[in-house]
Amino acid sequence: MKILITGARGMLGTDLASHLQTNHTCAALGRNEFDVTDRDGTLRVVRDVKPDIIIHTASYNAVDDCEANPARAFGVNAEGSRNIAEAAADLGIPIISFSTDYVFDGEKGAPYIETDTPNPLSVYGRSKLAGENYVRAATDKHFIVRVQWLFGVNGKNFVTTIIKAARERGSLTVVDDQWGCPTYTRDLCGAVSDLTERGGYGTYHISNSGVVTWYGFTREILRQAGINADIAPCTTDGYPRPAKRPRFSPLDNAKFAVVGCTPLRPYEEALSDYLSHI
Repeated sequence: MKILITGARGMLGTDLASHLQTNHTCAALGRNEFDVTDRDGTLRVVRDVKPDIIIHTASYNAVDDCEANPARAFGVNAEGSRNIAEAAADLGIPIISFSTDYVFDGEKGAPYIETDTPNPLSVYGRSKLAGENYVRAATDKHFIVRVQWLFGVNGKNFVTTIIKAARERGSLTVVDDQWGCPTYTRDLCGAVSDLTERGGYGTYHISNSGVVTWYGFTREILRQAGINADIAPCTTDGYPRPAKRPRFSPLDNAKFAVVGCTPLRPYEEALSDYLSHI
């Protein structure tokens, strides 16, 4: 099978290309090679490549920067997704497009299922939700995969940020009232392959198992990394950021399991695997 991957120089896109190229032909294109915000150019690239499926990972995911740059956020996350989905529809091929837990407001008080009503709190979340809706409108042949708290070997992420800060400063203050599911990009790659083989089109939530706060995740990171540092918890209000985050937005993976896919391992195991590769 020939697969076109957008955003292929990013953390998830790089791992997907590495994972899939063993058994498939991959056209893995980064931002400098493929500008998804160019509608005509997108159609031209897709027609030239002639893929059997498109995996769309290109995203503007600097959450706080999106607040100051809403035009760019919607240009990449919304219009870019529309362009890719319309190009896929033009060829009659499926698309896998990635979204986020930030489409939810975190007020449910329980993990989110795919049919829960979105209510994004940030420009980033609104732009990603708009992208979801564009994909749904453009083609029925879609997998929309919502993910969260990604970490991987090919890009900046929370794990490496915490390790670097702990080594340099020796003390950290970390938010302890935002809950989610840390997810290893290499595990996600296998899950996406599993989903496309077993599942029907639609929206799915995929994450490593286990729910934790950023503070709890930090403690586990430093424990496994063997780093001694003073870690203090704080509230979201005590660590203000430009973009508002959902307080409790774990993703329920039950639908993913129902279609016969294997649930992802606990995030602690995934973290240990990740740390062995950096």
